[in-house]
Amino acid sequence: MRMILAFGILTGALFVCGVTNAADVESGLQVGDYPGAFYVADVTGPSAGEKLCYRCRYGAQPVVSIFARKMDDNVTKLIKELDGVVGKNRDSRMAAFVVLLTDDQKAAQATLKNAADTHGIKHTPLTVFENSDGPGKYRIARDADVTVLMWVESDVKVNHAFGSGSLNGEAIAKIVRDTSKILN
Repeated sequence: MRMILAFGILTGALFVCGVTNAADVESGLQVGDYPGAFYVADVTGPSAGEKLCYRCRYGAQPVVSIFARKMDDNVTKLIKELDGVVGKNRDSRMAAFVVLLTDDQKAAQATLKNAADTHGIKHTPLTVFENSDGPGKYRIARDADVTVLMWVESDVKVNHAFGSGSLNGEAIAKIVRDTSKILN
């Protein structure tokens, strides 16, 4: 009985303090939603230095889009893993791009260039959005450090959102496995 009471108190304390995990964060377009157009500043992709819409460029292709608020080791590991999947699935026309959500584009550009060079990211353009809110219609939550959306034929098939510190090796492996949901 004491153990049940202690568990209940701990669970209640965690709830009251607002501790979240990946399952508690809702961010971005949901499964079945239409991913609309938005523009980014390309930092490392084929259109580096230009503003463009990768959503428009990739059309109905299978696409992974990562919205991140910062580039830490886990975000970089996720990008590197997905970049490998994209490279292996060029015949399926799979594509990916990363959108760093920041209010300091100049600093972000240096960070993204360094990440691409250091980790050999070749198939996944790293881009910057004009502010830290992200494209309005995408509904990227402020408490989501990372939001991963996957779509094919203009239909979102996968959504993963992670609060602060909750993106880890296990979550990255699940995201990589979920790419099968957009590959035909």
